[in-house]
Amino acid sequence: MFSKANLSFQALPHPGGPDYTDEQMQSAATAFLERMKTRHSTRDFADTPVPRQVIETCIRAAGRAPSGANHQPWHFVAIQDPSLKAQIRQAAEAEEAAFYAGGGGDEWIKALEPLGTGVEKPHLTTAPWLIVVFAQRWGTFDDGSRYKNYYVPESVSIATGFLITALHHAGLASLTHTPNPMKFLNKMLDRPKSEKATMILVVGHPAENATIPKASTLKKPLPDILTLR
Repeated sequence: MFSKANLSFQALPHPGGPDYTDEQMQSAATAFLERMKTRHSTRDFADTPVPRQVIETCIRAAGRAPSGANHQPWHFVAIQDPSLKAQIRQAAEAEEAAFYAGGGGDEWIKALEPLGTGVEKPHLTTAPWLIVVFAQRWGTFDDGSRYKNYYVPESVSIATGFLITALHHAGLASLTHTPNPMKFLNKMLDRPKSEKATMILVVGHPAENATIPKASTLKKPLPDILTLR
């Protein structure tokens, strides 16, 4: 919660970073790329417990993301309670059933075929953690007055990317799940009207026989995603 008394500008020294040579920068960048090449979404999770402290640390990393006006318009609800996960699965599968029955449209459903998705979502109850990401449309000062948040979708997307990367760095698998609509999550998780659920992250260790869709390994080549001017 922000205080109006802390809104004045004050310059602090930049914390800096490693003083790498060009070769060291390239080596570090390549090492990170190779690490991220091993990140894949899976729907096959083990029920092996993951310590709460690991999840908290990863969310702390997500909270370091840049945001519009530094308003940090996000909230993460980390869920390990089996009964609550079961409720989320039941509600999510109901939305998915409507989606695959035609609500999603033929083109969208066709686009999902190579990924092997369907109505059943057992990973929502098998994985030890679900993290629901909420975007905050507005916030409140310490005196209760409201302030507007800026660049909310962009800010929350960056923080979510930080979180997915932190989870992978910690040796965990994750899966983004976006039942449509997701309004049921506000009521179920007692979140305010100022927040909108953007996705559910399924988090845990991959099952021993976990698989990934072959289609997910097809990535665009560099010339398709980069223009140098």
